[in-house]
Amino acid sequence: MRFNPKARLDDSRVRDSGGGGGGIGGRGVVVGGGGAVGLVIAVLVLVLGGGGEGGGGLGLDGQAGGLDSSRFPQTDRYAACDTGADANSSADCARVAVENSLTDFWAEELGSGFTPVSRLQTFTGSVATACGQATADVGPFYCPGDQGIYLDSGFFDTVLERQLGGPDGGFVEPYVLAHEYGHHVSDLLGTMDGLDQSTGPQSDGVRLELQADCFAGLWAAHATSTEDATGQVLFSSLTDRDVDLALEAAAAVGDDRIQSRTQGQVTAETWTHGSAQQRQQWFRRGFAADSIQACDTFGARTV
Repeated sequence: MRFNPKARLDDSRVRDSGGGGGGIGGRGVVVGGGGAVGLVIAVLVLVLGGGGEGGGGLGLDGQAGGLDSSRFPQTDRYAACDTGADANSSADCARVAVENSLTDFWAEELGSGFTPVSRLQTFTGSVATACGQATADVGPFYCPGDQGIYLDSGFFDTVLERQLGGPDGGFVEPYVLAHEYGHHVSDLLGTMDGLDQSTGPQSDGVRLELQADCFAGLWAAHATSTEDATGQVLFSSLTDRDVDLALEAAAAVGDDRIQSRTQGQVTAETWTHGSAQQRQQWFRRGFAADSIQACDTFGARTV
């Protein structure tokens, strides 16, 4: 994965609130247990898919209205992210470039029905969202209440790699961000409306998560054609190894893989995000697709 050094980056939607603090009310995130096991259980329920109210069981209360930004003063973490050259030398600036690429791709794909995410917010410890206060334990998530993506960037080393045995570096984080952006697309399309709260391999929640994986694959297949505001391509290259890393990450957060690691057995009727095989299958389907219609997981007889 390489970015075009000449590309210009737009950091207007990418923010960092630093350390956590007070919230904005509501129950916040409910996670079970303590220590490493409790964290992994939280990941099983919440990671790579929190949809908030009606969106896949994130466990956050949907709250109306905006956020009190004074509770979380923004840092200058992304102030030096100006070009694709910066993205090639900095993981933070690469995050900006990926957000720019996702925004450009979905703007082209959805046309007049598109609005970008309100923010891609990194934080440490905890963060206030329109869905309640979240801690780093929940992993990356999308909040439909404020249409923002939130992540503690330490998640990739601490949880995905060390606790879940997932891959490290490269295209792993872009896959995760693309998945969360996929939830935003589902939100814009109205797919999140009226979903039931059942669990299992064919449940609404699993279908929503697999749709986000499919959307991530669709973007990845077209990432090298996305552009900055001046028409410069953002990605100069995306390799087979990058795609393999995305597939490895998708498998690592499959419900069956996490259950096997944390409880020694697989209980399919409790799945909320899909198996490793399902997640890889739908990423591949998106990667091979020509249009968003290929990602209609709710129209598929089985997923």
